[in-house]
Amino acid sequence: MNDLQMVGLTDPGRVRNQNEDSIAHIPEAGLVVVADGMGGHQAGEVASKLAVDVITRHIIGTLAEAGTIGNGTFESKMIGDAIQLANRAIYELARQQPEYAGMGSTVVVTVFHGGKLWVGHVGDSRLYRFRGGLLEQITMDHSVVQELVSRGLVTVEEARLSVNKNLVTRALGVDAAVVPDVAEQTLNDEDIYLLCSDGLNDVLADGDIEMMLIEYGRNLEAAARRMVDIANERGGPDNISVILVRANHGFARDQETLQKLRAQV
Repeated sequence: MNDLQMVGLTDPGRVRNQNEDSIAHIPEAGLVVVADGMGGHQAGEVASKLAVDVITRHIIGTLAEAGTIGNGTFESKMIGDAIQLANRAIYELARQQPEYAGMGSTVVVTVFHGGKLWVGHVGDSRLYRFRGGLLEQITMDHSVVQELVSRGLVTVEEARLSVNKNLVTRALGVDAAVVPDVAEQTLNDEDIYLLCSDGLNDVLADGDIEMMLIEYGRNLEAAARRMVDIANERGGPDNISVILVRANHGFARDQETLQKLRAQV
């Protein structure tokens, strides 16, 4: 097979009145986006949706123009540019409309092609890789507690339970420019990649997620549903977004399909 299996779920949780997460997963383009909005009066919902829309439109448009080009530098620049465009769009909208002042969003973006994936992120939405029965966090949170972990001042478990765990040090829309982290990873067949908002990993420890993928990993839909259900059973204090991708080393973009997608976004 020459495609990618993708399953995405987003859920408001048990406490929040609205869902300020936004997601997109487009297997034909090898594109996945998760954004977690912040701000009152539904501004977080506006910010995350704008982030996903701008990023999706830019990446699909760029891929449609470039065809099957994929040399690492191309993908990295494309993702970085998409994140910068989303940042600027949120920043400008917040300046123009007072009711959106202070809104922002985290984001994690992945693009798959051939035997590689490229990931860009801002904030604490995450990318994990499940390979050979082991789960590994690929992105590093832009957060206050992550800085404490990096300095050896708190443990990972202490950070997960900290009351300050949701204080991010970077977010889309806060300033006129933002610095995303962009990285490249090599795929193995049967890798599973998990993109999520912090509504999942704040409630489920990495070991919990790993065990669910061991048990349900052959059925991505069942695995994603199980994660959301357990997060809700444990209180569902925040919006929960999960996208699972089963990698295929042979995946390649199709130019005709990209042109059709471009007309739709």
